Amino acid sequence: MTLTWGERMLPGVLVIGTKRGGTSSLYDWICRHPQVAPCRTRKGTHYFDVHHGRGYAWFRSGFVRPDPRWRLTGEASPYYLFHPLAPQRIAAELPEAKLIVALRDPVDRAWSHFQCEVALGCEDLPFEVALAREEERLAGEAERMLHRPGYESFELRHHSYLARGRYAEQLERVYSLFPPDQVLVLRSEALLADPHRQLSTVWDFLGLPQVQLQDLPRLKAGRYDEMPAPTRRWLQDYFAPHNERLYDLPGVHFTWER
Repeated sequence: MTLTWGERMLPGVLVIGTKRGGTSSLYDWICRHPQVAPCRTRKGTHYFDVHHGRGYAWFRSGFVRPDPRWRLTGEASPYYLFHPLAPQRIAAELPEAKLIVALRDPVDRAWSHFQCEVALGCEDLPFEVALAREEERLAGEAERMLHRPGYESFELRHHSYLARGRYAEQLERVYSLFPPDQVLVLRSEALLADPHRQLSTVWDFLGLPQVQLQDLPRLKAGRYDEMPAPTRRWLQDYFAPHNERLYDLPGVHFTWER
């Protein structure tokens, strides 16, 4: 497959985050546009985060050959936004790519992320204990990844309930590498409540003709109990300054009400 990588389409759009923010649904809907070719490896290659060592030829082999039907192809990974090396790798290898970020209220995102990790068997601590121990668990992990590019951090990927919700620092890093007109920031709640309206914005951003898609399934929707009220209040207080910093960034035209 890699022998024909040079004949493959160059990805023009990446859905880069966030985890438990509707990334899977958004990417699936984008690929339903009649002029968008989906990645050959389902949702994406994870090249810029966990598979970068496989090389650029391997990455390109994951996409289709050019065809008159297609104007665009791309992939999605919610880890691209958060991974310490992914944004700079994207900037180096796909500098013209358009990036789409779907951000969910970080309080709800953290709870959903925790439930997901429990279901996967990657978390055995109670939520409040996991939050209290997150700084200890993640200590030094990002630095190890930066200095040892082949190092993969289980803790950073699976136990970053608070860190992943600090969106401003992640977007600031993206904007240090890409101009704001190459980045589209969506509010996950609006995307899932009215996907047709949000997709209209996506089509304009990608330079695609407007289409009205039918039957837009929501993928990977979780079902779990409500978060305890005291924990929710604590998280609201924790994320409040980080959200205010986010609201000042280009392309962020929404807020989350407490």
